[in-house]
Amino acid sequence: MAPPILSLALPSETGRVLSIQSHTVQGYVGNKSAVFPLQLLGYDVDPIHSVQFSNHTGYPTFKGQVLNGQQLCDLIEGLEANNLLYYTHLLTGYIGSVSFLNTILQVVEKLRSINPNLIYVCDPVMGDEGKLYVPSELVSVYREKVVPVASMLTPNQFEAEQLTGFRIGSEADGREACKILHAAGPAKVVITSINIDGNLFLIGSHQKEKGQSPEQFKIVIPKIPAYFTGTGDLMTALLLGWSNKYRDNLDIAAELAVSSLQALLQRTVNDYVTAGFDPQSSSLEIRLIQSQDDIRNPQVKFKSEKYN
Repeated sequence: MAPPILSLALPSETGRVLSIQSHTVQGYVGNKSAVFPLQLLGYDVDPIHSVQFSNHTGYPTFKGQVLNGQQLCDLIEGLEANNLLYYTHLLTGYIGSVSFLNTILQVVEKLRSINPNLIYVCDPVMGDEGKLYVPSELVSVYREKVVPVASMLTPNQFEAEQLTGFRIGSEADGREACKILHAAGPAKVVITSINIDGNLFLIGSHQKEKGQSPEQFKIVIPKIPAYFTGTGDLMTALLLGWSNKYRDNLDIAAELAVSSLQALLQRTVNDYVTAGFDPQSSSLEIRLIQSQDDIRNPQVKFKSEKYN
């Protein structure tokens, strides 16, 4: 008789996450940026790597492999054949093709047939600052198929605009975009960065009952004059981690997530300066391992302001 799978037989209070994201050998993006923080917060995390690259694509060159939809199906079938497909959460980030995104939708359906209460946290990575960096056909698949089955969405400003067809030029617009997304599916929406007139902030929105007005809040975020890789992947993982611990208080979860991330970014900048490098001259690899105390026990320095 095979021994039990302890993460199933004796599940943690937090949960068991299937994370389908990119993987780099060196550096922290995708699963490399998401798995470790979730483990620090007490989750069992099973990663599937949608790509395996030597390093992120911002370097002069990269090498590696891309997982296709059939290969993803093979992995899911292998788990299912051994009764290993019970998950409390699914987390997805950057997805580069329509066929792979359609396979993700099949995975959502399969996981929910096993656990109808599965929480699907989707970071709809499509672009930033007015530019798409995925094929444009993905936008309609996200809008029409993915948004309706997601439990929580974490788009940036540009991605929220793509998903809603609604331009965000003010705080009120950001709140309205969240309501449009709630109507399409997810109960929780966090627009992770909105830039209005040079001011940077996050807007969170939790619709606790369908048809009700959502509880909404903002967190003002300081601008750090540097560009980082992997921060969106980390932010979504932290939002998953803390929102599951504070299920009815998305504002508290977001405060913890933002505070962790900001401490990590400041440490990253400081360490580059210590190493004699100008942090404004290139994209920076985040100091994830060195920031584990800030992930596990963040000091909340960024407070939410509730909208009435």
